This record gives sequence, C-alpha cells and structure tokens, in this order.
Amino acid sequence: PRSTRRVLARQIYFTGVQGLGFILAFAFFVGLGLVTQAQFWMSRLGTSEFLGPFLVTVIFREIGPLLVCLVLIGRSGTAIATELGGMVVRQEVKVLDAQGLDPMLYLVVPRVIGMAASVFALTMGFALVSLASGYFFARLVGIAPGSLELFLSSILNGITPTDILNLLAKTLPTGLVIGAICCVEGLNVNYVTEIPQAATRTVVRANTALFVIYAAVSFATYF
Repeated sequence: PRSTRRVLARQIYFTGVQGLGFILAFAFFVGLGLVTQAQFWMSRLGTSEFLGPFLVTVIFREIGPLLVCLVLIGRSGTAIATELGGMVVRQEVKVLDAQGLDPMLYLVVPRVIGMAASVFALTMGFALVSLASGYFFARLVGIAPGSLELFLSSILNGITPTDILNLLAKTLPTGLVIGAICCVEGLNVNYVTEIPQAATRTVVRANTALFVIYAAVSFATYF
C-alpha cells in the first residue's frame, strides 16, 4: 500500500542515506590503513598477484559487511526499537489497528526491508571507498604496486561466484534479521521505563544474531 511505501522510503532515507556519510568516512580511514598496509607488504614480499584475492577476502567477505552491520545496529537499530517502543507506550499502535491499518504491514515490514536494503547498499559503498582510498593513498606515498588498471584487474580477478553469494548472504538476510529483532524489541515495550532496556536488548541480541549468521554463512560457503 502507498502508506507502507512511504514508511519504507523514510526508513531507507534514515538508515541508508543519512548514514551514508559516516559509513563512507569510516571506509575511507579503513582503506587508508588496511589497503595501504596490504599493498606495502605485498610489494615488499614480491607477491603482488595475491593482493586482489587478499583484499576481496578481507573487505568483501568479512570486514565490510561486519562493520556496516555493527554501525547500523548502534545507529538505526536502537532508533527503531525506541521509536516503536514510544508508539506502543503512547497507544499509537492500537490506534493504527483501530483505523484498519495492519501494524505488521505498516510498522514492521518497511523497517525490516529498509534495514536489509541499506545494509547491502552501504556495504557496497564501504568496499568501493575503502579500496579507492587505500590505493590512492598508497600511490601518494609511493608504495602502490602497479597502475590503477592492474589494481582493479587484481580485485576483479579475485572475486568468485562464491564471494558474491557470501556477500549477499551476509547483507540481505542479516539485515532482515537485524531489522526484525529491532522491531520485536520495540513492540514488546509495555512502559516508558522499558524503552532504554529495549534499546540495550536490541544491541545485544542483534549483535549476537549477526555473529551467528556470519559464522554459519562462512562455514556454508567456504568449507
């Protein structure tokens, strides 16, 4: 319904668009440290051909999705839980139900989908910015091995179908689970004093689910 689409758009804007600046700044500094160090040691050891697979393994498979999810849990996850908790305390959820609006469809679905879409998009942005910042900083200080074309070719050659599957599994389903946990914790609030507790439980349970999913996906795709 149109009302649900508006809520979905607002959720994507809050989680994905407004969080973009912090994520990209975070990625910039991660790239400066990680990618520059990788290029330095690969060039010193004479194993530059392994640079692409190494960076794909570290950034695309593990660090990128993990850091993005951790940031969004702390930033957007707690906001979802407190917002829904406040709506429950103010009886707004019952008002929506009395007006014929399904709270599940109007409140939960757009937030869960918005979280998943934002996790995926921000992970891609994180990976691109971290690789770019690391490469150009390494060129600036004179330790980048080869041209930009060789660097990009090394990255692309290091990406396998399994890596793509791993990235999708660590972003979309993880985002859905995180969003669902945030909504459940918020809607389970009964009193205003429970809202801070709901935010705390959201962080703990979402992080627990995140690491369990990561371990399961890594085991399923690479072992």
